Amino acid sequence: MAGWNADTAAGPLGSGTVTLVEGSTFCISAANGDIRPDLPQGLFHLDTRILSRWELTINGQTVEPLAAETKEPYRALFAGRVPRSDGYADSPLLVERLREVGAGMLEEITIRNYSKEPAECSITLAVEADFADLFEVKEARITREWKETRRLEGDSLEIRGLWEGLKKGVMIRAEGAGAGAKALGFRTSIPPYGQWSTRISAMPTLDGSAAPFTHPGRGEMSPSDRRRQEWVGKIPVMQIGNRSIEKTLRRSYEDLGALRIQDPAHPDRVVVAAGAPWFMTLFGRDSLWASEMALPVDPSLALGTLRTLADRQGSEVNTATEEEPGKILHEVRLDVSSSLALGGKSAYYGSVDATPLFVAVLGSVSRWGFAKDVISELLPNADRALEWIRDYGDRDGDGFVEYGRPNEHGLINQGWKDSWDGINFADGTIAEPPLALCEVQAYVHGAYMARAWMAYDDGDHTLAAELRERADRLKKKFNEDFWLPDKGYYAVALDKDKRPVDACASNMGHCLWFGLVDEDKAPRVVERLMSPEMFSGWGVRTLASDMGAYNPASYHNGSVWPHDNALIAAGLLRYGFVEEAQRIATALLEAAEFSGGRLPELFCGFAREQFREPVPYPTACSPQAWAAATPIQLITGLMRYDAHISLGGVWLDPVLPESYGDLHISNAPMGSGRITIDVVGSSSRVEGLPEGLTLHRAQRPWITELVERAELRRTEP
Repeated sequence: MAGWNADTAAGPLGSGTVTLVEGSTFCISAANGDIRPDLPQGLFHLDTRILSRWELTINGQTVEPLAAETKEPYRALFAGRVPRSDGYADSPLLVERLREVGAGMLEEITIRNYSKEPAECSITLAVEADFADLFEVKEARITREWKETRRLEGDSLEIRGLWEGLKKGVMIRAEGAGAGAKALGFRTSIPPYGQWSTRISAMPTLDGSAAPFTHPGRGEMSPSDRRRQEWVGKIPVMQIGNRSIEKTLRRSYEDLGALRIQDPAHPDRVVVAAGAPWFMTLFGRDSLWASEMALPVDPSLALGTLRTLADRQGSEVNTATEEEPGKILHEVRLDVSSSLALGGKSAYYGSVDATPLFVAVLGSVSRWGFAKDVISELLPNADRALEWIRDYGDRDGDGFVEYGRPNEHGLINQGWKDSWDGINFADGTIAEPPLALCEVQAYVHGAYMARAWMAYDDGDHTLAAELRERADRLKKKFNEDFWLPDKGYYAVALDKDKRPVDACASNMGHCLWFGLVDEDKAPRVVERLMSPEMFSGWGVRTLASDMGAYNPASYHNGSVWPHDNALIAAGLLRYGFVEEAQRIATALLEAAEFSGGRLPELFCGFAREQFREPVPYPTACSPQAWAAATPIQLITGLMRYDAHISLGGVWLDPVLPESYGDLHISNAPMGSGRITIDVVGSSSRVEGLPEGLTLHRAQRPWITELVERAELRRTEP
């Protein structure tokens, strides 16, 4: 099914598109606030477009856009004017539309008359709902026709859709409106220098009723504001001397808060959706990486993600969904097309890396101090994931995890570079699956090590030793089979014939993060990553510019992905390449300045010398979860800040560039308490450490050392 494939990029959204998001609801509109059905725009709730048209006209004229400002990720103010019919440039009628999304959408429309004459206005809001699922809209392939009925009652219009027994609906209410079959209408005379306003809500309906979503009174907060306030109250407050970086960090906090969604079966669990506008759902890989990078901000996001993924862990072999026992899903969808294509199911499992990442992230969560019973409840899921690696992931028994789709509608490539042409040889030839990706072997190594230290924590030395040995064997074999000595870097993959796929790609940077790279090979890897062919000036490209498939405006073959760079920077720090990590971090944080402090999913890989600003990728998600978490990862990485609560240690050894200024963090979660951190240059101070924790003013010892320390501690008399 095309819907699962990243290759099916959305068509043009239109000039000046504005995207608002809050949990499972998002809205895409034009710069004047209108929503057009012929573009991939709309108000979406739970993957269904409940508004396909929302067009405002005044005296038959479409509002001309002047400005659109996103106040919060879920709220925007649009300003425009009503064109004059007599040909004069200036218009006395200005329009403001204050819009907020939450459980549905609220909009306050205000028309101001800057004339000494009264203005007679006929105001019409054309409304349609096609109940198309998200992928139908994204791919411009809407073929399903819902049987529509409309019900008018006072100032309300309800649109209902029926298709093969499925029912959907939306209720539109407008103060003082006359409701018609296709539109809401108002007639008013606006006095000289006066104004007119109305409030309109659009809410999804269930069994003919809509949940109340009314505008708050003066001094009151909306549900979205309350949800934001709860989020702000539980996360750290970060202040940094460089105001541009501080703005970016605050934008990251805001976006992560807006991208939180709840598991319908467990409302107390909060997880991170992958990104707006098209991926407002749980993704295995994306949600795990985003919550891993956000651990210092809110460890509960990772725990909620792990629990929700564990509930949906594979239990059977199903070639349609690519489910296998122990496998972690790729994506959850609620739209109609997905369930039809997957035999009535809503989960697709075509991901080779989500399963080892699940175990690795559980290890990180365990280090950040959750109660032992919380971790213990997920250990059986971790062990089933390791069984999947052994029984299904390593399909040919060569010690590496490979992928190859078992059907015609799944993803061709199933690592993070999941476009059809994302894995190729140096000459540009597409690599044929089954493929063993280099970074996936790193994730598997990380999974073995994570489960090993959790075994040590439980006192199971036999299991820990077995997993440690498995990790060592994998590292040895990886460095033998993937290393290309004549090129000085690792193959991006092994193909179906076990040939090294010799393109120079960013994937090998992830191997640094998990310590899979031999120490003697690391300098050559770093040299290649930071070469002019790889480093654009804004970040490391996904593919070197001297490769046959390079295209700076491609999705995965030469673009720059912030999350990819954040992982590379963390890996550089692990191996002691501080200056190179600082260079990547600074470049990305400077790139964020050109997009209001928000890093997009990706941008084009043109050299900084060629364009003074990062060139946007046309269909990049924004906000996007792991891009939102990237600035957090960059700063905490350069702080060299980490914890292992069961070992009683907190590590802090800052190497922030001087240009960042002093750093102050308060309300930071740590074990059972909250701490305050001050960083001035290379010195640091921590206050409020919970009892039993010791601050180590040094770079965190890596996991091998942590496990060895734990073993020594447990064997001491």
